[in-house]
Amino acid sequence: MLEQIFEFFLGAGREAALFIISMIPLIELRGSIPFGAALGMPWYMVFLISVIGNLLPIPFLILFVRPVFAWLKRRSLFSGIVARLENKLISKASKVTQYEVIGLTLFVAIPLPGTGAWSGAGIAALLGMRLRHALPSIAAGVLIAGCIMTAASYGVASIFSAVA
Repeated sequence: MLEQIFEFFLGAGREAALFIISMIPLIELRGSIPFGAALGMPWYMVFLISVIGNLLPIPFLILFVRPVFAWLKRRSLFSGIVARLENKLISKASKVTQYEVIGLTLFVAIPLPGTGAWSGAGIAALLGMRLRHALPSIAAGVLIAGCIMTAASYGVASIFSAVA
């Protein structure tokens, strides 16, 4: 299924596909950077497009997750799904609340399933973090995750040889 998603977005061009894929929850730049590497795109272009695409929806998520969740909880069709999602995000929030801004950065930075900018934005919103504190923290985490994924996808030696 993931391969079909990538094929669909490739119709828009490699750069547009990379940008769109990096904005998809759960895939984010953890999927877009290896995808760009598989396409043979230069690492610096893949890194930049993936980071920008991953960060674009984050301010909107931080600002609107709570009102949207409140609205959805009043709808019987979505109330159970939203409650489970909130509980999942809150269960991950203990690590973030313990270390505050640095905790949010580390949570987003670690490229594991269930972490990332979307989850970090959801946690920040549910914890009532202000945008001016949450956004730089999430951005730092995305940059760190981007570096980790770029190094893993392209190989550390090839990145340093391209820079030198």
